[in-house]
Amino acid sequence: MNTNDKVQDSMFANPVSTRKIHIFDTTLRDGEQAPGASLNPEEKIIIARQLAKLGVDTIEPGFPISSPGEFTAVQTISRELQNVEICGFARAVKQDIDSALKATEDASRRRLHMFLSSSDIHLDFQLRKSRQQVVQLAREMIAYAKQFIERIEFSPMDATRTGMEFLYEVVEAVIEEGATIINIPDTVGYALPEEYGQLFRNVQQHVRGGKSVEYSAHCHNDLGLAVANSLAAVQAGATHVEVSVNGIGERAGNTSLEELVMAIETKGPALNVGTNIQLEQLYATSQLVSHIMHIPLAVNKPVVGRNAFQHEAGIHQDGLLKNRSTYEIMDPEQLGIPRHMIVLGKHSGRHAIKHRAMELGVALTEDQLEDVYTKFKQKADGQKTVTDAELIEMVGKTVDRAIDRYEITDFQVITGFKRSRVASVTVADRHSGTERTYSAIGEGPVEAVINGIKQAMPVEIKFENLELHSMGNEEKAFGEATVTIAAGASRYRGTGINQDVIQAVVEAFMAAANQAVRMLEKAQADKQKQHHAG
Repeated sequence: MNTNDKVQDSMFANPVSTRKIHIFDTTLRDGEQAPGASLNPEEKIIIARQLAKLGVDTIEPGFPISSPGEFTAVQTISRELQNVEICGFARAVKQDIDSALKATEDASRRRLHMFLSSSDIHLDFQLRKSRQQVVQLAREMIAYAKQFIERIEFSPMDATRTGMEFLYEVVEAVIEEGATIINIPDTVGYALPEEYGQLFRNVQQHVRGGKSVEYSAHCHNDLGLAVANSLAAVQAGATHVEVSVNGIGERAGNTSLEELVMAIETKGPALNVGTNIQLEQLYATSQLVSHIMHIPLAVNKPVVGRNAFQHEAGIHQDGLLKNRSTYEIMDPEQLGIPRHMIVLGKHSGRHAIKHRAMELGVALTEDQLEDVYTKFKQKADGQKTVTDAELIEMVGKTVDRAIDRYEITDFQVITGFKRSRVASVTVADRHSGTERTYSAIGEGPVEAVINGIKQAMPVEIKFENLELHSMGNEEKAFGEATVTIAAGASRYRGTGINQDVIQAVVEAFMAAANQAVRMLEKAQADKQKQHHAG
């Protein structure tokens, strides 16, 4: 039994009192409406496969009527992903409904999601229809769709700014015509949690047939309340929550999938609810969406942000090294997040430095630690963080030997317009005392230099991820690079800081590569010892 199985078992230990919350993912529809987040059909399919692997219950792949490419993407996803419900999105227009039904007709399970504005401000300035016309249109379109599909979700758009009595009237009308799921959207992120939860209770209590249908919550994050509002809806009886990966979406975005799921996971016993999400896939899904949509995550983004499980304060670092639960309410490794909880900066203490040196393959004596700590504090006072390469250099001076086997002594990149970049890289092997120069090409200068360095490494290395952050906003600002590599079955991470961004990446890559080499050499040495002992 894996960790996630145990978590799910604990969440559903009392099946009578625990409700399942259906996770409805709209990353590919509402999420794609974020400026700059447009996806082509192939990218949509890649993300949809990962969403299915993540365990979402429903995928809303797009708006089929909007373009031929959108229709094709929805149709392809419907045909391929047979273990997840596919939702077709449509306005209250026959052509939209026909397109959504056609695009999803090959899905093993599907629903139609129809929306129509209900607030006076939308009716007056957007639809230019009366309330009576809206109710009649809603009735006609639900009745039309009901001829072809059983499972219909209806959304009175801008519900949280709609008069209560009119909202009751619209919802009652669509239920009478056959709608099976009522979504109450906070379209502009206007509601407070208490208001939003009460809205669900009111609809269920005052609408004829209100207790015969399912309820869904769809919240936007304009006031930063999307997750809180969604949880309020869950507590008020909603069994479906519409989310997007990384909270991507129009304006400030939608309810964040990973934040909602982990709130439920962490507070499940109090909420008496659970989900089918495979927690170990959360980080991989977040990274995939961020990379394909070219939208970086805020460093302090809950659950999946760079700083979500990193600590610089010495008191926190000391507590974490003794017991993770002292300062963390979630286990990052359970979410598929690589464990890098210690960030070395001026607030770090001796325990953190000793721990990081050990991770880098060096065990320090108490006297050596004191010497490194003194050097570290002098360095840390002058900059925000101390990189792995800088720490290794301090450790090497203290123990009087080169810790990193390989060192870049020089590199040069020739760039030009509409041509491959050419790099010349000189790498020194400090163990053998030799130095060699390698040449390589790449589509960009970083790729060219990295391709050159790889030739010097005794282990095959895959460049997996690069994060770049600006440390300042002037001409002399520094770039901070974090590089993740894979070597064999293991991953290694290095950091570099330099005014030259390419050099910062090179430093980070070399820090990670030297870690991989040290682990390889250690494994080989251990194997030889076992052989001689045998």
